[in-house]
Amino acid sequence: MPSGKATSSDVAAAAGVSRSAVSFAFNNPQRISAATRERILAAAEALGYAPSTLGRMLQAGTTNSIGVLLPQRLARILENPYYARFLMGAGQVCDQEGYTLLLTPPLQDSVLKAIPYAAVDGFIVCGLEADRGEVAELTRRGIPFVLIDSDRLEGAPSVEVDDRGGAREVTRYLLDLGHRRLAVLSMDPGPAAAARGYRGPLARRMAGIAEALVPFGLSMSDVRLAEVPVSRSEGYRATRALMAATEPPTAILALSDILAYGAVDALQELAIQVPSEVSVTGFDDLSESAWFRPRLTTVRQPIVTKGRMAADFLISAIRGEEQHPHQTLGTSLIVRESTAKPA
Repeated sequence: MPSGKATSSDVAAAAGVSRSAVSFAFNNPQRISAATRERILAAAEALGYAPSTLGRMLQAGTTNSIGVLLPQRLARILENPYYARFLMGAGQVCDQEGYTLLLTPPLQDSVLKAIPYAAVDGFIVCGLEADRGEVAELTRRGIPFVLIDSDRLEGAPSVEVDDRGGAREVTRYLLDLGHRRLAVLSMDPGPAAAARGYRGPLARRMAGIAEALVPFGLSMSDVRLAEVPVSRSEGYRATRALMAATEPPTAILALSDILAYGAVDALQELAIQVPSEVSVTGFDDLSESAWFRPRLTTVRQPIVTKGRMAADFLISAIRGEEQHPHQTLGTSLIVRESTAKPA
């Protein structure tokens, strides 16, 4: 028996066949006789030889794996429960269809650099603008992809939610309660926003807020705005700053549930009652929002369904099936205990 890890050459020598016959035994058994294949498999078992699954897949041009191209570092992504829900939906489809799921965060702070190192058949592209270099590179390479939480791109399937309608509804709800001093806790749009304006879901949510303000004689200039990375700690810090203003808001409209949790943390630490003194709303309806105290008023988006649909669309594209169009999922306002009329 040869020393070290057994190779296909060792199996071929032990079975008295060529290396090609060993390859046929594992990959194309119909090309050799049953007796020869049995002899090869017996030799492989005796030597402890197993072919490289990844090598076979790459040789065949498929990995049976899909990648999730992420806009932020993995630690920041995993801090946000939104992605756990989204990946749950994508994972359900992968389990059903026999695919694995590979998380692909930026490499050396570059999403573009991460693409060549991901051995996948296609990508779910999360939260990237459709005109960025990553999308152009996937198109150039002919790699199937689906856009999530982005702007639409002709010829590429995408899944989004009614961000505009959801933001409009929750803003109008707060205004109907009587609130006029509003603050918006927004996810940080990045340095490019100053030159190009908001993009994707953030642009749609801001537009929905602006639309709701008009019938009440208000505009975005009447709203305090804090743009921060999406984390509970950042929501906390931003809210502390907002409440230190001369005329603090009576309602805080957070554009994600996790920012809303941080806002409530800050208000409770400041001994400000929620909702009797300040109302707080979110956007997502994460599982925790239903038992958070006070239970959070928020905009529900179907996160698991979005993940499931994204994986389904991508696997269809990988298999060369009919391309899916752009899909917009509905949102709904969930009123709970974190909102009330202003004092």
